[in-house]
Amino acid sequence: MIKIKTLVLILVTSSAWTFAQNCTCESNYQWVKKTFEENDAGFQYVIDKKGVPAYQAHNNEFLNKIRNVKSDTECNQTIYDWLKFFRSGHFSISKIESNKEQAEPQPQAKETIKSDLVKVDLEKFKKEIESKKESDLEGIWETDPYTIGIKKFGDTYKGFIIKSGAENWKPNEVKLIINADKTTGVFYVRDKTKQEVNNIHFVGKNYLEIGDFTLKRISPKFEREKGVETYYEAAMAQKPFLKELNKTTLLLRISSFSGALKKNIDSVIAANKTKIESTENLIIDIRNNGGGNDSSYKNITPYLYTNPIRTVRTQFYSTKLNNQRMMFLYENYEKYGISKEDREFLKKSYDKLNAKLGQFVSLQEDDNTVGIDKLDTIYPYPKNVGIIINKGNGSTAEEFLLAAKQSKKVKLFGTTTAGVLDISNMYYVTSPCNDIKFGYSLSKSFRIPDMAIDGKGIQPDYFIDTTIPEHQWIEYVNEVLNAK
Repeated sequence: MIKIKTLVLILVTSSAWTFAQNCTCESNYQWVKKTFEENDAGFQYVIDKKGVPAYQAHNNEFLNKIRNVKSDTECNQTIYDWLKFFRSGHFSISKIESNKEQAEPQPQAKETIKSDLVKVDLEKFKKEIESKKESDLEGIWETDPYTIGIKKFGDTYKGFIIKSGAENWKPNEVKLIINADKTTGVFYVRDKTKQEVNNIHFVGKNYLEIGDFTLKRISPKFEREKGVETYYEAAMAQKPFLKELNKTTLLLRISSFSGALKKNIDSVIAANKTKIESTENLIIDIRNNGGGNDSSYKNITPYLYTNPIRTVRTQFYSTKLNNQRMMFLYENYEKYGISKEDREFLKKSYDKLNAKLGQFVSLQEDDNTVGIDKLDTIYPYPKNVGIIINKGNGSTAEEFLLAAKQSKKVKLFGTTTAGVLDISNMYYVTSPCNDIKFGYSLSKSFRIPDMAIDGKGIQPDYFIDTTIPEHQWIEYVNEVLNAK
């Protein structure tokens, strides 16, 4: 049966009320508020928990803020902050660029901001750092799309461009400054905006973390540290991969369950089938995997399976606006890769929802609140599976964890997840003024209220505290799984 998790944009062009003659921040806010109140699957659930007086006070506070915003960006951010009253995710506000704005590009940063320059004899600098025996800040580093030299000038260190893949950055321009304390400084981002940084530190000898940026050392060359290299390989991977950590342990890294990556995930599993089925331990690192599509982890589940997996289902909130999504998918099924069989399910769902406007409706044919998946095979290997998690895991990633943790093989390692799952299935509509796209949610889990995940998250079996740096998490899990 089709998994109704597809994110679809439907442009809403009709409404019982519009602001076509008065497109302001306040009108957009009122449209979002009304749309959310009338259609979001989680609205009433939160009102019942927090109370109407709290909601009214929240609205009064934000209406004053809305009336005082100075820009479209500030307006959209304020509306987004208003939505946080209800939950921490599964809603969105984004600006729609007009054709006029697209035809008139804004001036580039290179035209308005001038960078400082450093005078460095590059060949002499290269020879000096190649002779270094100890790891320090001076050296040549890479962070896409730049090659940066860091050299000490007095008590401070300056990072200057050697090569740049960004047109507005030229050789010898100052890209970063590190203060004498070696832990604070500034970093100039792509548009040359200055960012203050107060958390500069080494990870091993060959990586330097500067705020949100990671620099990899090119020169001088120091011995590679296996655990650090594995961590960065996993952290920076855009696509899934599997590698052997040792004779008894494999590492599977999956940064996203996006539907676009399903083929890649399936390919990695298929290519390593023999290894997986003959290796004692499997570590699955899903840190910062924000979700995607349930089908993306389908081929991983058999290797975790030990007993029937119970999945608590969802119910959809039926409104005329919400139900348009089903008909849109039905009419455009080929575009979204939907089979003819599943297409008929969409039509039945549309009819079922329309018959119960204003109600929550289960779309499963058996109307059961819980689905039970039974597989024919329990694989002897892997014997132990450790899944690494953190606060960056939400939505489908949490759905995967709820299924995985039912296995006798599986233990979760890390920190509590984001807690963004109970209210889900996002749907996107366009404002009457055609200037913002608003995403809200169509479904509510039957886990509510007895096992709500939203606002709580999923806790690990093994909490990894701050005394273990994040680049050592994989090795920590490896040690636990291999302990005799």
